[in-house]
Amino acid sequence: MERLRQQMAFIQEVDKLKNIGRQSYIADGSRKENDAEHSWHLALMAVLLSEHANQKIDVLKVMSMVLIHDIVEIDAGDTYAYDIEGNLTKRSREEKAAERIFGLLPTDQAVYLRELWEEFEKQETAEAKFARALDCIQPIMLNAASDGKAWEEHQVKLSQILGRNQSTRDGSSTLWEYARENYIEPNIKNRKIQDK
Repeated sequence: MERLRQQMAFIQEVDKLKNIGRQSYIADGSRKENDAEHSWHLALMAVLLSEHANQKIDVLKVMSMVLIHDIVEIDAGDTYAYDIEGNLTKRSREEKAAERIFGLLPTDQAVYLRELWEEFEKQETAEAKFARALDCIQPIMLNAASDGKAWEEHQVKLSQILGRNQSTRDGSSTLWEYARENYIEPNIKNRKIQDK
């Protein structure tokens, strides 16, 4: 029963992910999404878009990875992609959070999820590269769908988007090209993304 108690305590704790706001608006632009919605969206994308991965991947592993990749933000908060100062301390804040939150689980599951989270962070495996590609493309899609609302609020430049997405094509060149042609380029033309 102690194992089950630990598992249920973890499950209850990660409910807090529903309260962690992100900078991307949902597609209709009515409000910003939260981390739980983002993780669910990525898991669904993993199922539907896995055929576009550059390499053969374990889809269940990718789904598991994207479902847990932002759990650390319960303690560390969501660091905006283009927040230079916040990104300087992001890793140390997230490591501390990972230790506490994954530590709520029975040891074998704590180790497994921590290793899965680290794998996502390192972006060395085919699964991690594809998961990262999804994590980058989803906010681009939502920004385009919401008429560039967050891009305009933060005065996002093309160079910032391209810098953040340097490795996106490593997970899926097909998805990156689709996002570039259908989401980024039209929003440069309509001045939602600053070109300079």
